[in-house]
Amino acid sequence: MARRKGRFIDGILLLDKPGGINSNQALRRVSRWLDARKAGHTGNLDPLATGLLVLCFGEATKISGWLLDADKRYVATARLGIVTDSADADGEVLLERPVPAPDHDGLEAVLARFRGAVSQVPPMVSALKHQGRRLHELAREGKTVERPPRPVTIRSLTGHWIGPDRLQLTVDCSKGTYVRSLVADIGEALGCGAHVETLRRTALGPFSGEGMSTLEHLEARREADPHGLDELLLPPDQGLVDYPAVMLGREQTPAFCQGQRVAGAAGSQMPAGLCRVYANTGIFLGIGLGDAEHGVAPRRLLVQRSPHG
Repeated sequence: MARRKGRFIDGILLLDKPGGINSNQALRRVSRWLDARKAGHTGNLDPLATGLLVLCFGEATKISGWLLDADKRYVATARLGIVTDSADADGEVLLERPVPAPDHDGLEAVLARFRGAVSQVPPMVSALKHQGRRLHELAREGKTVERPPRPVTIRSLTGHWIGPDRLQLTVDCSKGTYVRSLVADIGEALGCGAHVETLRRTALGPFSGEGMSTLEHLEARREADPHGLDELLLPPDQGLVDYPAVMLGREQTPAFCQGQRVAGAAGSQMPAGLCRVYANTGIFLGIGLGDAEHGVAPRRLLVQRSPHG
């Protein structure tokens, strides 16, 4: 069997994705610069979108599923009066309508309708599948299929006029939310239609825009030092800081690493549900499922190795 290429390197990198490329293209570029053996990202951004893309390398890929499920924040510019087939600026214009005069109270009344638990019809230009095929593949062929509404949660939605035909919207939302669909629905509620002109992700789970690096910064750092990007990697448990932590005793640590349910360290309180689990030495072992009566069972263990594999 051929040896897989790349280094064993573990950690999380916060990328400020530029427009014009998709998330996989950005991931491949950074992974190549790091010479990482294993890599993944935690939530796709279309070529139009910019901002926070959380990249996971090595053992950090084992927590990517939990980050995929995390809430996200976006800042979008909505262009009113123009409806496109993709609900964003990359699509073909379907129709144009007159835009009502800016009205703060009227806008707030419309936005209030979209806060909380709502049903949303996914756009045709999405990665969802219909009979085994991606919707965006069907859309490129000029096909449209029925998409059942999906429940999502808009935890916060604010907006203001930034021109006679443009709104700036800030959205805090659950996983599965399509900002393009939200903007299109807001445009319809305003009576003029709308599409996303710009879109930027500013937060995902525990991560905000602080600490992001651009591709230009990463490339320059790598050219100055082949391993210069290693210092930007965050430890895997930084992606789970919203979960409670459990510290194991010296005797429980080996048993937990062998897949056994164990009690926490003496005097520690066992949380109910998912938690971060640490060895008695402070090393992050993985994700556990806690139970106040029965201790903590491993859900996903990380391989422990030196920084150099």
